[in-house]
Amino acid sequence: MKETLTRTDFNLPRQKAVYHGKVRDVYTLENDLLVMIATDRISAFDVILPAGIPYKGQVLNQIAAHYLDATRDIVPNWKIATPDPMVTIGHRCEPFKVEMVIRGYITGSAWRAYSAGDRVLCGLPLPEGMRENQRFDKPIITPTTKADEGHDENISREEIIARGLVSREDYEQLERYTYALFERGTQMAAEKGLILVDTKYEFGKKDGKIYLIDEIHTPDSSRYFYAEGYQERFERGEAQKQLSKEFVRQWLIEHGFQGKEGQTIPEMTEAYCDSVSERYIELFEGIVGKPFEKADLSNLAQRIEKNIMGYLR
Repeated sequence: MKETLTRTDFNLPRQKAVYHGKVRDVYTLENDLLVMIATDRISAFDVILPAGIPYKGQVLNQIAAHYLDATRDIVPNWKIATPDPMVTIGHRCEPFKVEMVIRGYITGSAWRAYSAGDRVLCGLPLPEGMRENQRFDKPIITPTTKADEGHDENISREEIIARGLVSREDYEQLERYTYALFERGTQMAAEKGLILVDTKYEFGKKDGKIYLIDEIHTPDSSRYFYAEGYQERFERGEAQKQLSKEFVRQWLIEHGFQGKEGQTIPEMTEAYCDSVSERYIELFEGIVGKPFEKADLSNLAQRIEKNIMGYLR
């Protein structure tokens, strides 16, 4: 099988802490520096799957870097450098305890709630008579709490402010940034023949200043439809052609796995992992609009460590 990076265990200069997330390994260094490594791990239904996906970490890291650079004029962001295709080094910020989810269309969990009869989402009233994948008159922000463990939960703007999770002044600024980022992302997607359906942004603060942190506009954090044929499919009530990792979730569901107790993850053969890798590369090329250049997969961990060390020196 092709070499993949599913775990790192580096000892970096001036290292203070390391955090292994579902997909990323994050090293905290002195002087408020973060080294974030996008591994080839893949998760679905809050479960890390047993096999890595070749090039997945590179795809996510390079899409995020592309969009962080393309939105720097809207909001300062945490990125300082990308010394390796799978690594971003940046500012350590104190994260806000909410994620800013923004939706241009009603789909996914929002549609499931709506079709079950809910007409209020995160404190926002929704009109009667909407259909799945219908465009909102204007995008809506449906924030979630940022859970340390377990699932994030929907929350209203008023509740966020009342509970002191974010001050009113900061929250209003987060809203302005969120709308502006989504508008830019929507424009950039349209240039590639895509619709940015919904996404989430995370923000943090450093020295009293708000920064955009983490990833942005990747297929793991966003949902895209193909613009061509959208209206016809919508009018016929058909599923939309998507550019996201939804295909992985669908494969798991077809094989009887949704992350519930007693269920077994289906075998991820080399052929299957390669097929997922090809889809991620297709996602990159669709979203970024240029050919994907495969990095050398031999001695992955050594390459990454060498590139990080070279930058830190």
